Amino acid sequence: MEKITSFTIDHIKLQPGVYVSRKDTVGSETVTTFDLRMTSPNEEPVMNTAEMHTIEHLAATFLRNHPVYGSKTIYFGPMGCRTGFYLLLAGDYASRDIVPLMIELFEFIRDFAEDVPGASAKDCGNYLDMNLPMANYLANRFLDQVLYHLDDARLIYP
Repeated sequence: MEKITSFTIDHIKLQPGVYVSRKDTVGSETVTTFDLRMTSPNEEPVMNTAEMHTIEHLAATFLRNHPVYGSKTIYFGPMGCRTGFYLLLAGDYASRDIVPLMIELFEFIRDFAEDVPGASAKDCGNYLDMNLPMANYLANRFLDQVLYHLDDARLIYP
């Protein structure tokens, strides 16, 4: 079997950033998959499931309610390796195209201080596995260390 594309990226050189992982054609539409890498693979600890779960709930809610990208958001969810998230948008995008959206999203997560949307037994299959303070911290870290200082090294896969 051939390796899938995401397993051909050099995870030793990969640093946190916003990358186009792939583009797929569905009918006449292009779907762009983004790799939102928040931690350095194999160099620093991965994120715990509680904060990832919280980021997932907040990001999915924010993106699906966004006035411009709400109707273009197909999926937001965690990577199995727990170093980041995937975002799938309808449309043909470059990494730089969504930087303002990512700043807006992660500022929202950084500043969020209410009840996490969908964090109840009725709404979620694992609602107790949430950590809002750590999600706030990680969003702030991603903004300060990556999103506010992006260059091509953090926008194009190594």
